[in-house]
Amino acid sequence: MSGLRLVLSQVLLEGGPSRPPSPGVDAGRLQTIIKMKIMNRQERGKRDRVLRELAARKDHPTAEELYLALREKGEAISLATVYRALRALAEEGLVATLPLAPAERFDPTTHPHYHFHCLRCDRVFDLELPYKPELDRAIEALGFSVHHHTLVFHGLCPACQAQRERGGP
Repeated sequence: MSGLRLVLSQVLLEGGPSRPPSPGVDAGRLQTIIKMKIMNRQERGKRDRVLRELAARKDHPTAEELYLALREKGEAISLATVYRALRALAEEGLVATLPLAPAERFDPTTHPHYHFHCLRCDRVFDLELPYKPELDRAIEALGFSVHHHTLVFHGLCPACQAQRERGGP
């Protein structure tokens, strides 16, 4: 097994083995492990790029918006990879998801906070309001166990409200 680790570390860190694997190491198994390690490293790298792009934004983008922004920056990434990366990041607790129609939105801010969704321009805003843990306690008093919650207010943002008052579209 130590021979396998040596070959793997040489392949992954130095770009290739400096000596052939030990006679006891199954070459097919070694090749499979190397491919899996390389794919995992590539996926991790793409996941990191998706997270960096999301963290640089304040607009709670959809997966497709992130994909288009990454492609615009020259990233070789597919929409399916962006979706997989966002799912993995959400499972790891590094991003929050907002289930809004017509498309789910993503938020790099994972601490409890509230959102406002404008029904006219479709933008999503973080609301800088004090978090009310008593809401969780009130739900738990009804016999439920709260793991997390998302609270989204829907209406018109200040810009769309002003535009409507001026008689705009």
